[in-house]
Amino acid sequence: MSDLIISCRDLSKAYKLSHRGTGAKRYKTLRDDLMALPRRLWQLAKRHQSSVETLWALKDVSFEVKRGEVLGIIGRNGAGKSTLLKVLSRITDPSSGQVDLYGRVGSLLEVGTGFHPELTGRENIFLNGAILGMRRSEIARRFDEIVAFSEVEKFLDTPVKRFSSGMYMRLAFAVAAHLDPEIMVIDEVLAVGDADFQKKCLGKMKEVGNSGRTVLFVSHNMNAVEALCNRALLMDSGRVRQDSCDVASVIREHLFGAETNSSASEWHATNSQFDNSWFRPVRFFLGDENGARIGIPTSNQEGVWVHIDAEVEKLDSSLTVGYAIYSENGHLLYWSYQSDTAPHVWPPIRKGSVRLSSKIPPRFLNEGTYRVELIGGLHYRMWLFEPGVNAPSITLLIQGGLSDSPLWMVKRPGLLAPVFQWNARYEGT
Repeated sequence: MSDLIISCRDLSKAYKLSHRGTGAKRYKTLRDDLMALPRRLWQLAKRHQSSVETLWALKDVSFEVKRGEVLGIIGRNGAGKSTLLKVLSRITDPSSGQVDLYGRVGSLLEVGTGFHPELTGRENIFLNGAILGMRRSEIARRFDEIVAFSEVEKFLDTPVKRFSSGMYMRLAFAVAAHLDPEIMVIDEVLAVGDADFQKKCLGKMKEVGNSGRTVLFVSHNMNAVEALCNRALLMDSGRVRQDSCDVASVIREHLFGAETNSSASEWHATNSQFDNSWFRPVRFFLGDENGARIGIPTSNQEGVWVHIDAEVEKLDSSLTVGYAIYSENGHLLYWSYQSDTAPHVWPPIRKGSVRLSSKIPPRFLNEGTYRVELIGGLHYRMWLFEPGVNAPSITLLIQGGLSDSPLWMVKRPGLLAPVFQWNARYEGT
């Protein structure tokens, strides 16, 4: 038997986007419509070429996946990742190209994929198994494992339309993971569950990969991609930008690309993507204490200030704004918010223009490249800039200054390189 389980050749998917006017319209009678029909047909024919835009969600995508591989598919929002999975799952047809699948596909592309809302949890387990081509006896054999993993036994005979999103997620993942499809396709759905459930799901996915089944995993969680996947595919604007078994290098390319110079240490708002009334970012950059731009790379022994310029139209006491910092492998080092300190010493945020500033202390980070990401939202209500998904980011490059000692002239092991005070005491002195 061949090791090949997925083959994509010149895969493309196009969508037609229609641009229509949004002016106010009055209700018309049937007589009005019939009288206007010839003129409307002429106008539609005339405007057809200019009013319809073709969007290529996928363009000439070619790759192969071998049996037992765990392939991480990463990229920015709109890169084509979810469209690719929908084509592989036979949810949508490609516009051109060919896909060959040599095995059953179990898909989890969104919460409750394949569930019928009117059926109970029990009935949906058997329905999903039947869709995968499994016999009832096979499903019954795994039934107890599915229920135990999902932790929804108490509600098993309740229609799933009454499930919370977390319960939906638990059962959907349990079904996809335990019904033994040869190919398991998972989109960014683990964010729905709580931390314990995410950890449980990641452990199960690792087990599935080690069992020899094939997994296609889309996620913005680079730590999970690096831990689970033995190969990574980077997508950009519907095309494959990089495909390698060196997962760490693909992650670095995704996070930083070719921008490691000083131009990457400043971000300016160029469109309305991040507009909101509570905190509209205008500029996000690295500088000194006074707000002057600093040269990149900088030394470990120099402190670096993170500056955020914004416009505030509406005040909300739950607003939290700060930054996240990631290593070049995508590992999160820490989050820092303006609300970390006691309320009476929070930097005041008033209506109008504001600059928030925070210092990354000297003698803290190791030599290397770091991604600094603007994060913030209304606490426990909504993200304005969601970490790892929807947030402006800049690059910090540190070289040198690792020690005052002549013994350390190269990068130290580890993510951090602090210089601490040491004392020596001798007996009798």
